[in-house]
Amino acid sequence: MVNKQAIIERAKRINNIRKQRLEKEREVFMKLGAKLRAYLFTGILVTAPVAITFYLAYKFILWVDQLVNRLLPPQYQLDNYFSMSVPGIGLIVLIVFLMLVGMFAAGFLGRFFIKLGEWFVVRVPLISSIYSLLKQIFETVFSSKTQAFKKVVMLEYPRKGIWILGLVSADLKGEVEAKLPEPMINVFIPTTPNPTSGFLIFVPKKDVIEMDMSVEEAIKFIVSGGLVEPKKKKR
Repeated sequence: MVNKQAIIERAKRINNIRKQRLEKEREVFMKLGAKLRAYLFTGILVTAPVAITFYLAYKFILWVDQLVNRLLPPQYQLDNYFSMSVPGIGLIVLIVFLMLVGMFAAGFLGRFFIKLGEWFVVRVPLISSIYSLLKQIFETVFSSKTQAFKKVVMLEYPRKGIWILGLVSADLKGEVEAKLPEPMINVFIPTTPNPTSGFLIFVPKKDVIEMDMSVEEAIKFIVSGGLVEPKKKKR
């Protein structure tokens, strides 16, 4: 009887030791799996933006090459001068062409033809509206004298207690400003992950908090969904 009881106790100890060993092995594998997943996500975060950027740049260069090649007359197409496809040749041709157009437009004769072309365009009902809008956007974006957005602000939107980042374009003026009871500013609210889309709201100046971060830092913060935090300014 004693021998049988001892055998049972010994079997229980062996089972307990085996269970403890299995639990430790499971914990080790779980920690290893968690580390591997963390390494995988870190690798994706590091390589994905660079890879996607180079891929999009490569696709854009090829698209420009094909576009420029189609626009050229058959006897002047790039394929006639290069035995193999050289990415970027079409882009270089396009840049040189735009520079030549800019040089021509800067002269008296160029300005005359531009004024003449605009005079015809603004008299076409639908096309005039599209042309005016696009011209204003491009002048705002490419002008060195003005900035598209002045500063970054934080405001409560869409209700009290919820905060959001916005980009101030200018103080509100004109008819809209005259109809409102207090000084307001134009605030563009960009969306994540595409900051080029969003909506415009009119906000009282007293209801916004000005931020120290730059517009570029704010856009990076918005695009990344809050992952890329702006650097703190030294005071």
